[in-house]
Amino acid sequence: MIHQPLAERLRPVNFDGYIGQKHLVAKGAILRNMIESGRISSFILWGPPGVGKTSLAKIISTILEVPFYTLSAIHSGVKDVRDVIDKCKSAGVFQSIARPILFIDEIHRFSKSQQDSLLGAVENGTVTLIGATTENPSFEVIRPLLSRCQVYTLKPLEESDLNELLNKAITEDIYLKDLNFKIEETDALFRYSGGDARKLLNIIDLITQSNQNQEDIVINNDIVTERLQQNPAAYDKGGEMHYDIISAFIKSIRGSDPDAAIYWLGRMVAGGEDPKFIARRLVISAAEDIGLANPNALLIANACFDSLEKIGWPEGRIILAEATIYLATSPKSNSAYKSINDALALIEESGDLPVPLHLRNAPTKLMRESGYGSGYKYAHDYANNFVKQQFLPDKIDGISLWTPQNNAAEEKMRERMEYLWGNKFSKK
Repeated sequence: MIHQPLAERLRPVNFDGYIGQKHLVAKGAILRNMIESGRISSFILWGPPGVGKTSLAKIISTILEVPFYTLSAIHSGVKDVRDVIDKCKSAGVFQSIARPILFIDEIHRFSKSQQDSLLGAVENGTVTLIGATTENPSFEVIRPLLSRCQVYTLKPLEESDLNELLNKAITEDIYLKDLNFKIEETDALFRYSGGDARKLLNIIDLITQSNQNQEDIVINNDIVTERLQQNPAAYDKGGEMHYDIISAFIKSIRGSDPDAAIYWLGRMVAGGEDPKFIARRLVISAAEDIGLANPNALLIANACFDSLEKIGWPEGRIILAEATIYLATSPKSNSAYKSINDALALIEESGDLPVPLHLRNAPTKLMRESGYGSGYKYAHDYANNFVKQQFLPDKIDGISLWTPQNNAAEEKMRERMEYLWGNKFSKK
């Protein structure tokens, strides 16, 4: 037992030993009631690492007297899924009440085809699926499978949960309970753990192993910081926090708050985010949020992206900071963003309308005889390089998709369009 990591030695086997997630597993809570009743439907456990997803699945396997199969999405393919489903079919013949359970850890790592291979078995009741994921199921689980599963959200452990886990480790673990622990401070321990039970237990393991020859195992802020050497920033480049922080970053730019934008940029830089990922999002923000209010923003964002490739890291952080502040302090407009979305919605509604004959390409004699290109007016042959003519399909002629917004740049654009087209671009 002692050769196992502390986190594995302390893995709970029943609800009495399970710490955290009281909204799901406290007495009377929905998930606990379902499990204890022995009649469970397919569901997905969604939450950050180290909050008890796998432990909860193991508790279910202990409580329910049904065949329980486990797959890891990292190591399993479609063939493995089909093999387990075949076993579930055989096992299910002898189960009159509850169906066999298939637990898939890190289900978000399954490809679409792998997830598709589960659909039939879940749909016809061959198997009850329990999935665990650190990623938002809305993005990582195919819609047909997601519609057949309830999603339960697990939260990072609270300080009271971490304190309970610490006491459990030093008083109940087969190895640690015989050592003399002096808990002087827990601020750093809990801060570095970041609501992750596994991190907490790994830090305790690290401190214990590095103090084996001392009479007392002391835990305080200085010792924890010294052992860890540096703050392992709580930033998972492939996890949900990755999307939450980039979301906060973009929304801070959109909200014209350069201080907040730089803070979130710093969080990504400190967490080891790919600089190109950040630069790509700046380019998108320049087009979506600043847009026509300051077209130079797109040039700045593109220059930032290009410069990163030339300069590299860590100096590239300065380039990102400059572009971030420029975008955050620029006037904002989403008129281009809205116009393309409105155009797509119109196309969805109206279908593929025919191109007016005078706008069609006419490379052959037959096309010209059929009227292709006939009546088209070449704008450069007219004053101001403009002449009124129809450019939209007949059915939607006269419709307005671009609405200029109230900023200096677009006001000038609107004035020019009104001069050329008249009322079509007048202020509404």
